[in-house]
Amino acid sequence: MRPDIIDLREFYANPLGRAVRRLLRQRLRDFWPDVHGLTVLGLGYATPYLRIFEGEADRVLAAMPGPQGVVRWPRGLPGRVMLVDEDDLPLPDASVDRLLLMHALENSENTRLLLREVWRVLTPQGRLLAVVPNRRGLWAHIDATPFGQGHPYTPPQLTRLMRDSLFSPTQSQAALWLPPSDGAFVIKAVNAWEKAGELLWKRFSGVLLVEAEKQVYAGMPVKAMKTRRHFLLKPASQPALTNGAHRSEKTPAD
Repeated sequence: MRPDIIDLREFYANPLGRAVRRLLRQRLRDFWPDVHGLTVLGLGYATPYLRIFEGEADRVLAAMPGPQGVVRWPRGLPGRVMLVDEDDLPLPDASVDRLLLMHALENSENTRLLLREVWRVLTPQGRLLAVVPNRRGLWAHIDATPFGQGHPYTPPQLTRLMRDSLFSPTQSQAALWLPPSDGAFVIKAVNAWEKAGELLWKRFSGVLLVEAEKQVYAGMPVKAMKTRRHFLLKPASQPALTNGAHRSEKTPAD
């Protein structure tokens, strides 16, 4: 079952969620150390991680699936979050340079359609970074956190899914060896847990991170559609999407 937006927001507001956010932000920077001049999109619930790219990327946007719900982001600034159908993103073809899937792939109702749409909006040199629960890890078996929801993966499963969806995996990492507990003995020793886990229990991390690049030498099969809407991003000097803009035929949501 897909986690609700309220549960996601509350998780990242508690001490364990803040520790997870800090650790995974470091991992994201390992993959994408420089995003100057690029358009970055977070799909799922990626807003806790997108702020590290602000002030550097040309444009930073967030998209949240309809069944999950949406919250305004960023606070105190013009909104840059969309409520979307995950298989019909309101963005032009080849308009995104870096796309982060966070709490998205494992909760998707149809991963093939989701990745097909991701493939469409990525530029020819675009890269996807998927963060998913590790089937072998403890986090996937404790449903008190968002990483215990949905369909977890093993590394071979995730790699095969990417290749079948016309993406070429380029690099991967593992993270989150700390126990899914907000006890003081865990929170105060986050870095120690990570170092010990990477040395001793590498296969049993809480999450897997896999980056993949778009294959442009093979066509992506698509279903026949009655209509195809066309979208155009505004110049970077203006807010691209405000107040949680929704699909063009529906009423915008906050």
